[in-house]
Amino acid sequence: MQSRKGVVNLPLHGGHAPKWLFHRMVKLTRGITETLLYEYDSSEFLRRVSDPYWFQALSCVIGFDWHSSGTTTTTCGAMKMAINPEEHGIMVAGGKGRASRKTPSDIENAGDIFSLSPRKVDELVYSSRLSAKIDNSCIQDGYQLYHHSFLLDEKGDWAVIQQGMNSENKYARRYHWLADDVDEYVKEPHRGICCDKKESKSLDMTAADSEDSRNTSVDLLCDNPEHLRKYFKDKTPILSENQTRLDDYVTEFEMPRHHPVLDMDLSDREFEVLKRAYELQPRNYEELLEMEGMGPKKIRALALISDLVYGSPASWKDPVKYSFTHGGKDGYPYPVDREVYDHSIQTLKVALEGAKLERKEKYQAIKRLEGLINE
Repeated sequence: MQSRKGVVNLPLHGGHAPKWLFHRMVKLTRGITETLLYEYDSSEFLRRVSDPYWFQALSCVIGFDWHSSGTTTTTCGAMKMAINPEEHGIMVAGGKGRASRKTPSDIENAGDIFSLSPRKVDELVYSSRLSAKIDNSCIQDGYQLYHHSFLLDEKGDWAVIQQGMNSENKYARRYHWLADDVDEYVKEPHRGICCDKKESKSLDMTAADSEDSRNTSVDLLCDNPEHLRKYFKDKTPILSENQTRLDDYVTEFEMPRHHPVLDMDLSDREFEVLKRAYELQPRNYEELLEMEGMGPKKIRALALISDLVYGSPASWKDPVKYSFTHGGKDGYPYPVDREVYDHSIQTLKVALEGAKLERKEKYQAIKRLEGLINE
């Protein structure tokens, strides 16, 4: 199956899912999850939710706004309530805002439930932390993360669904990861990113085209960052505002004393971060990224100098690439039909109960019905 990569951009919609709808969303999500686990396994469930197109379709099937930013937070919230780790073998860790900061403790809790080794739990916590840092620092598209859901199963496989908000255009962007697709954390690790809003210019240090820039960034840092100061703005004032200038008396064109090659600045405090990183001598870009204080500004500065001095350009292409069943809470494309919604939940429930009792006729009938619909 061809891997589709992308980001989902979603407009900011206010309000909350009404209780009557969210209650049903949880029930239907549980039914769909149990159907997938019965028909396939937890690995297939993680693979599907990590596909932005499938996740978008799931959101529309359970009745949330088809393109709202709440698609991510509410659907993940429904999954967290619908999925029982001890019953289903899957944990939905983290969430929106403060809940996202509880992800490490959620993962540790899952480790106890699933009897995962301490080393495996540490690896999962690392994957959670690094995926968030990469989407905040390595992909500089103007979206600040505020939602982070980390899904893992009893085998230690995982997927990430996280979302950032652009404060200027009020759009949200969703990022999907799947452990099986991550060969290197810093090289095109996303399972998917998709959208109808594409930014004109975004720094993507995870792109394959940014490999030389990543390597050069490490070399620059390991070669004492002091020599990089000359590429940035000099904030030292040439003259005080009240001092008389020669051009008050004579028309004269004065060139600036300092010509910043890069139209950005790093403070002394930010240079201290680079110095500490230099002392530690990172072996690769992943280690560089993991260092304390290595945020978006330092990542961007090293990328710009890599291009300027060594001709190792980074990718500036936005890594972005876009489903109705029961309607949406905002009435688009039509209002949620509660009777039809409840019937869908009941159909899945009866079918699964029959399947679990090895009375598979109803379950197979649903599959045959699907075939008739698609003819």
